[in-house]
Amino acid sequence: MSEKYREAGVDVEAGDRAALAMRPIAESTNTPGVLGGLGGFAGLFSLSEAGLLGEGADDVVLVSSTDGVGTKLDLASRLGRHDTIGIDCVAMCANDVVTSGARPLFFMDYVATGTLDEGQVLEVVRGVARGCTLAGCALIGGETAEMPGFYDPGRYDIAGFCVGGARRSELLSNESIREGDTLVGIPSSGPHSNGYSLIRKIIDVAGLDLGRVDERFHGVKTVGDVLLEPTRVYVDDVLNAVRLGDVLAACHITGGGLVGNLTRVMPAGLGASIDARSWSIPRVFEALCVLGELGEREGYEVFNMGVGMVLVMRSGITECLKSVRGSFVMGQVVRGEGLTLRT
Repeated sequence: MSEKYREAGVDVEAGDRAALAMRPIAESTNTPGVLGGLGGFAGLFSLSEAGLLGEGADDVVLVSSTDGVGTKLDLASRLGRHDTIGIDCVAMCANDVVTSGARPLFFMDYVATGTLDEGQVLEVVRGVARGCTLAGCALIGGETAEMPGFYDPGRYDIAGFCVGGARRSELLSNESIREGDTLVGIPSSGPHSNGYSLIRKIIDVAGLDLGRVDERFHGVKTVGDVLLEPTRVYVDDVLNAVRLGDVLAACHITGGGLVGNLTRVMPAGLGASIDARSWSIPRVFEALCVLGELGEREGYEVFNMGVGMVLVMRSGITECLKSVRGSFVMGQVVRGEGLTLRT
């Protein structure tokens, strides 16, 4: 994986090893109703297998995800802008939930800070509410924790918890993916909420002013505006595609970039081949790769490079391309493992 990302303080491989070590610990708590294990984009729980549905009722599966915004929060604090961070938090969770074909139902947030700044917290929660509206789910509660002496003045952290639902027969799964299936990309709105430890290092080493327009990043928006652009919510996009065609699986491009996430969603013996010439790489990623001196493949190991969600499809592709905003064919499933990248 990316050496530059490791130098910025994030060791993706160590995180993967830790997650693998956690798996048996979590699985030791399994109760009737748990479907699958750790490692997917979301956790699944069958209400029928838990004995919570009457005999003959359609099995309803709850799909849940928890996530945060990461060190993008540092840029928000530097700029004193907290109106979009809540959207990011909801999007990171709801986008994971919808990869299973489930519709997000409700969301809860957790905000921790040193000393409560009412205006700041309200700004964050308004963003959470906006994100919930975009995801079609309800904000049903949350927790605000004051931890004096733990967080520096003005600093805070936010995490979210999203629960969705679907009939078991409607769930997406990678089990039916076959060689030759088509990969359809849906554009991102920017870096979303991943890779910001490296992004922060790049802009600091380069001495970039977050409050100024830089042609390398965008022709009109400031560098700060480009980097704080909220994560795109893909709930409607994925569910619309599911209704229109044979969507086999959906892959949310988060930590690990296109390389790590597309590899993660493929069943054993299959890999992904993508043609990076099939879409226009947004300027922000080109600038980050040049300024950070990232290798040709390295950017794809850290960032989404302009693709925030990938659908694995067998049919209905034309209808999907017409209805899902900005979508395009970016590659196919191939025999073998890993990701083949053509640039």
